[in-house]
Formats: sequence, C-alpha cells, structure tokens
Amino acid sequence: VQLQASGGGLVQAGGSLRLSCAQSGKTYSINSIGWYRQAPGKQRDLVARIGRGDRINYADAVKGRFTISTDSAKNMAYLQMNSLKPEDTGLYYCNALAGLGDTYEFWGQGTLVTVSS
Repeated sequence: VQLQASGGGLVQAGGSLRLSCAQSGKTYSINSIGWYRQAPGKQRDLVARIGRGDRINYADAVKGRFTISTDSAKNMAYLQMNSLKPEDTGLYYCNALAGLGDTYEFWGQGTLVTVSS
C-alpha cells in the first residue's frame, strides 16, 4: 500500500483546509485510515481514524471541527478541517492499517498545515 497526502498550506485562524490521502497498491487490504499530526518538537498524535463500517473516532481537541471521510471508489480519504486554530499547526500524516489483525501499517509523507493567528 502506498499513501500520498496533500492539501496542506497556510491559513488564518478560523479558516478551513481539506487534506486528501490517495491510496494505491493493495487497497483492498486496508482496514482503516487515520490522520496523525506532529507539531514542532512534539510526538505524532492521532487526529482521526475511520474504519470499516464507517467507524470513526476523533481526538478530543478536534471534535466538532474536523471531519474524516473516505471515497472507496476513488481510493481516497479526506480530512476536512474547519475553525482552524494555531495549535492545529503541524505536519499531517496519512496512515493505513491493513491485513488480518491490522498486521501491516503504512505511512504517507507529511503535508504541512500552518495556522496563523
């Protein structure tokens, strides 16, 4: 599985961005897609994850502002980010868990989101 994240950029606080994650390869083996964020000098944390049957979970910090979705026909996943805050700044990574028991984990390259105050 290969993942390609895009859609990052510079936005003012209160603005919106939509990140995209294009999947290729053995996409049929993917069980869930997640978006992670890594702020400067901090660890990489889960922002949102969507699994089979549209099971979704969000980090508390983004609930009500971010929406994760997928388009299986296009092998795409999205993260709609609204009401952005400066603390949302960071590198956003697309992640996939695949195979029986989520044996395999794949990462895309990061896309940078910068929210100015």
